[in-house]
Amino acid sequence: MAYVYENLNPCQITVGDCVVRGIAKFTDKSWEDTYLQLVIVGLQLCDMPSSHTVFTTLLTGMGYKRVSVNEPLTVEDFCIEHPRGKYLLCTGGHVVAVDSGNYFDIWDSGFETIDFYFKENDDNV
Repeated sequence: MAYVYENLNPCQITVGDCVVRGIAKFTDKSWEDTYLQLVIVGLQLCDMPSSHTVFTTLLTGMGYKRVSVNEPLTVEDFCIEHPRGKYLLCTGGHVVAVDSGNYFDIWDSGFETIDFYFKENDDNV
């Protein structure tokens, strides 16, 4: 388990786009394609691209499963417990991608507490 610095933003902006960066990493899509998909869903739902409703609609529509976390669990602890697979972790105000027990972000968000996360839908694997 390790924090890995990664900024998928093509202009290397580091504020306000964690949803786009995290989903791009999680889905293996470009930052630009991810941003456009979020904007389209946001327009359809009359909501901002970074809202939970918008990115949940996008990801569930792509076949990912949303899982609630019912007990306190940090990003670091999640990575220790999930050394395999890809996940998108959502805290109260942040989104971070996990791959093979490593979390990819522009800052070390390992202490953040997870509210819910996305994973491959077991029915689709």
